Amino acid sequence: MIAGWLAEPHVAEWWDDPETEIAEIADHIDSISVEPLIVELDGQPIAYMQSYDPHMEDDHPYADQPFGTLGIDLSIGRPELVGIGHGSAIVRQFVEDLFREGVPRVVIDPDPTNIRAIRAYEKAGFRAIDRRQSIYGDVVLMAIDAEDAQEG
Repeated sequence: MIAGWLAEPHVAEWWDDPETEIAEIADHIDSISVEPLIVELDGQPIAYMQSYDPHMEDDHPYADQPFGTLGIDLSIGRPELVGIGHGSAIVRQFVEDLFREGVPRVVIDPDPTNIRAIRAYEKAGFRAIDRRQSIYGDVVLMAIDAEDAQEG
């Protein structure tokens, strides 16, 4: 299912080769630093999401973030569900869950040309904090802090 999503044009544009990506996702199943998740809507799988701790990986480009920060990635797999508000809703709900668990900050790193994702993350409360070149390419590093979310 995930391999099929990775081959969809709206997903493939932002991810590396599907075979490489699916192998990495499979490795994440047993990882202590990455938690892979399937997002469901009305009992049907619609997206792949993962959270990760940048402090648990050697030389992670976001290890400069405050201790306890988690990073997340989201790809809505079903093309008919893109661009209608699901991305920001999924991210907002997941971030609220992470904050309830005590996570102080959540980061996400869309490609600067992925305007749809950047807008969705802004709708979910994220703000751009940096632009970086890293092993993940050119990214806009966006963050939301638990203390800011409680105020708003």
